[in-house]
Amino acid sequence: MSSQEKNTETPEVIKIAAAVIGNSHGKMLLVRKRGMSFFMQAGGKIEQGEEPLAALERELGEDLGFTFDRSDCRFLGKFTAPAENENHTSVEADVFYIKSDASVGPQVEIEQAIWIDPRNMGSMKVAPLTRQVLVLNFDDSKTIGQPVEGR
Repeated sequence: MSSQEKNTETPEVIKIAAAVIGNSHGKMLLVRKRGMSFFMQAGGKIEQGEEPLAALERELGEDLGFTFDRSDCRFLGKFTAPAENENHTSVEADVFYIKSDASVGPQVEIEQAIWIDPRNMGSMKVAPLTRQVLVLNFDDSKTIGQPVEGR
């Protein structure tokens, strides 16, 4: 393959469902997978034929032992960003907001789960999608996202 052909490769797109989980203290939950040096929102890949919200329920249960009521979940939108750890790859994420004070614990492929202040992340290393989503202003006095009924 010539270098010109390499430059025209179509980047791979990984479809994921991700959660911005916020608590009553204004903190957001981030996770770090085993072997990774950066933090991201909880969630994961959407399997073939799976709805994004079902994928999110499955991933949060597997990775954090976290469950939620769909009526407490709001759809924030679709976001696209470069994948942090894979060249020529981007992630396309259906992102949901869940407010919860439930305790979570790392399971399966998650090594660390932390609550952070999204307005004061400093030099914390986070995935591009996470940085893009967390710059949104999560003000509890305003309605966040769209209800997920019918999803």
